[in-house]
Formats: sequence, C-alpha cells, structure tokens
Amino acid sequence: MQQYPEHLKYSKDHEWVEVTRDRRVRVGVTDFAQRQLGDIVFVDVTAVGRDVEAGEAFGTLESVKSVSELYAPVSGRVTAKNADLDDEPDLINTEPYGEGWIIEIEMSGTGAPAGLLDAAQYEAHVAAQAD
Repeated sequence: MQQYPEHLKYSKDHEWVEVTRDRRVRVGVTDFAQRQLGDIVFVDVTAVGRDVEAGEAFGTLESVKSVSELYAPVSGRVTAKNADLDDEPDLINTEPYGEGWIIEIEMSGTGAPAGLLDAAQYEAHVAAQAD
C-alpha cells in the first residue's frame, strides 16, 4: 500500500495539487504515476502566462516507456514552471511531491479546487484501477 501526502488533493488523472498561497496551486504527478511511467527523460509544458482549463492537457512527460499527457487539475493561468526539470527531469521520479513539481497555476474563480480527491479517496481510486 502506498502513502499519499494528506495535505495534497489528487486528480483521477494522477496529478496532485497543493495550495501554496491565495489562489495559487503547485501541480505535479503522483508517486503512482511516476512509477507507472518509469524513468522520466523529458518534460514539456505550456508556457508561463497561458490559460489552462481543468481537464485539458498542459504538457507531456516522456519516459523510457512512453509519452504521457499531463492534465490541468484546475482552471487558471500558468504562473511558473519548474525550470529544474529542463536539466533534471528525473526529479519527478526521485521527488514527486517535492522538487519534482511541474507547474504553478493561479486559479480562476473562487473557492477551493473542485472535483479533486483527498488522499484516502485517491488511494481507493488507484486500488480500483489495479483490480
């Protein structure tokens, strides 16, 4: 059984969300996702300043196994991307919940991010996919 940080929210597409301040969130992929992908060798994400809609692709992860799309877990404007991933994409493998974050988004609208899972719900989602 895997452990998922309790302070994060999760999408069914295996992205995690951390509210960092005000309306800003940091986004990455879960430990489960990076394990499924294998060694990450390249990260390509939309430009800072672009608007994204929840559920739409904002980039791709290339691994030794495949290329996988990344989906925005919230709507808003991309305010930062993790430049460290340009030279060290494997940070996603070694620190998926820390230095391996991918982008930051300033959320549009009001209220907390909707439609996301807490750690227990995400763990159940992953377990159901394995069945």
